[in-house]
Amino acid sequence: MRAVIAAFAANLGIAVIKFVAFLLTGSASLLAESVHSVADTGNQVLLVVGRGRSTRPASDEHPFGFGRERYFYGFVVSVMLFTVGAAFSVYDGIHKIINPEAVRSPLIAFVVLALSAVLEAFSLRTAIGEANKVRGGRNWGTFIRRSKAPELPVVLLEDLAALIGLTFAFAGVALSVLTGDARWDGGGSLAIGVLLATAAAILAVEMKSLLIGESASPEVQRRIVAALEDGPELARVIHMRTVHISPDSILVAAKVAVREIDSAAQITSGINAAEGRVRAAVPIATTIYLEPDIYHPDMTDGTDPSIRAVQRSHAPAPSGDSSPLKPGNPENPAPA
Repeated sequence: MRAVIAAFAANLGIAVIKFVAFLLTGSASLLAESVHSVADTGNQVLLVVGRGRSTRPASDEHPFGFGRERYFYGFVVSVMLFTVGAAFSVYDGIHKIINPEAVRSPLIAFVVLALSAVLEAFSLRTAIGEANKVRGGRNWGTFIRRSKAPELPVVLLEDLAALIGLTFAFAGVALSVLTGDARWDGGGSLAIGVLLATAAAILAVEMKSLLIGESASPEVQRRIVAALEDGPELARVIHMRTVHISPDSILVAAKVAVREIDSAAQITSGINAAEGRVRAAVPIATTIYLEPDIYHPDMTDGTDPSIRAVQRSHAPAPSGDSSPLKPGNPENPAPA
């Protein structure tokens, strides 16, 4: 949450400064940036609200809890970024290109843009520091695509888009002043709108995937299978499904092979022991359902994703795994 709070504070201050600068200069690029910062400030509030609501206890209507509210509010952020930020910036940019107005007091615009860049860089630096605590060896693209917690990818994309947007605004104002053609200022606003639309689309795709339900990472699945089979009670895992019901909680459903000669009491005891090993190895495996069965190799369907998950877990871990163990990372915590 530190990255979210830092982004909120930076965006709130930047929004006020940019809007005052717009009133003094009449710059379309500064107005687009003002609206962008207002949208970003609202987005941080939504992320905080979503995180708070996700902690409510499970109910009869929602027996798995409300953890996915964080994904819902992350999706709302992408919609806000597109409608409030991108749509307005594109509209205002086109309007100023058709009806150009000269930028007044460009020095004020340049000072405000430079100050905004400093504050946005501070916010981005904080977000990068927080992300590095859980990113492990994953590159940034993989981290944004595979992260199960929505807040950090949202803040990272917002801050990066904000810094690029400031560059567009600076270029728009500078070219408008240098050429005497105010349409360049409108072009800066238009470029900011396209940039925000791109960031919103990326966020929407990622949040949609999380809302639908994503499996645990390959490394976490590998550790779950290893824990289930690391005992004399179970012969093997036949198939397994996992799904994140929140960023720090996963549901595990698996069919496990038992011996035909075992009694019901022995099978029950073995399943309980296996569940205990999984929870010790993967603390975020909060809900586990194991179904005992007899293994029939000839009935294995290699196209079934739940069977492929087990097959991948039995295979050696790929070199340079993009999700190495990382203390403090709820998606892939270090062994207990």
